[in-house]
This record gives sequence, C-alpha cells and structure tokens, in this order.
Amino acid sequence: MSTRRGKMAPPLSDASNLKLGIVLSDYHERLAEDLLRGARSCLVSHGVPPESVEEIRVPGAFEIPQAVARLQAVSKPPLDAILTLGVLMRGDTLHFEVLSHEVCRSLGEIGRSSGVPVAFGVLTVDTEQQARERTGKGRSNKGWEAAEAAVRMALLFRQLEDRDAGQSGLSQPPGRRRSGR
Repeated sequence: MSTRRGKMAPPLSDASNLKLGIVLSDYHERLAEDLLRGARSCLVSHGVPPESVEEIRVPGAFEIPQAVARLQAVSKPPLDAILTLGVLMRGDTLHFEVLSHEVCRSLGEIGRSSGVPVAFGVLTVDTEQQARERTGKGRSNKGWEAAEAAVRMALLFRQLEDRDAGQSGLSQPPGRRRSGR
C-alpha cells in the first residue's frame, strides 16, 4: 500500500484497458492546464493509454455537468469513469456559492443516476494562490487526485460488476457495462 498525505491507498489493479473521459473547464486557463497535466501524469503512471482518454473542454464550471451527461450518452463503448477538472474562485458576489453548489450537486446526481463514476476535480478556492498550491507538480496536484479517484472507482465498479456477473452466470467483456445500465 502507498501512503498519500496520511491516507492508505491500496495498490491499483491493471488500469490499461479502462476507457475514461475528462471534462475540463478552461475558464482559468493556466490553472486548468496545470490540473490537466496532473491528471494526465496520474493516468499514464497507472497504465492508462492516452488514446483511451477522451478530453473535452467547456467554457466554464457550470457547463461541466452538461458535458459529462452528454459525453456519457454518446460514448460507444461506454466510459468506465469521467473526471472533471476546473477552478471556481470566490469573488465579491454570491456567484461562487451558487456555482460551486450546483456543479457539485449536479455531478453527484449524474454519477448516482448513470452508474458511471464521476470524479470531482473542480477546485473551489478563495484566492489564486490557493489554486496554485493545489495545481503544482506531483501527487498533491488535485488533477492527479481526481484521476486517481476515477481509476480507483472504475476498477471498483468493474470488480463489483464482475462479481455480480459471476453470481448470475452472465459473462461480459472486461471493463464494459451490460446494456440497460
């Protein structure tokens, strides 16, 4: 097991046949690119081939849930997980609170209703300095953390589906959901 910031993380199984999506808000472009760099580094370190990752960009955080829902609907074969990346920075109005609440709520609902894990890598910060501290190099990059969460959840869901398929006598190709889910 590896230790990451005081947490015990189990070693990951082979992730080389996962199909993942990334939805990136490029509103704070430089910070968003740093999150994306962290996510890509994590996925490569876990053996996920770059060609198995579909990346799409949206103009702002509010559009992230819309793009996640649409990406899930049109992806053939279905995605094993989607990670979301972006930056919401507090300002002088209620805009930050409204957006951060709605984005988080919507992504949680999409993940629950679709059965496809949605990893949350949208920073909600007070200042640009806080965002820079969370987009640095290595495992402390929140893009890395979101990618690792997406991989872990995709592998967990696959394991649960395989267990379910084994109990019911059904077989399915590795990493792909049965229709109707």
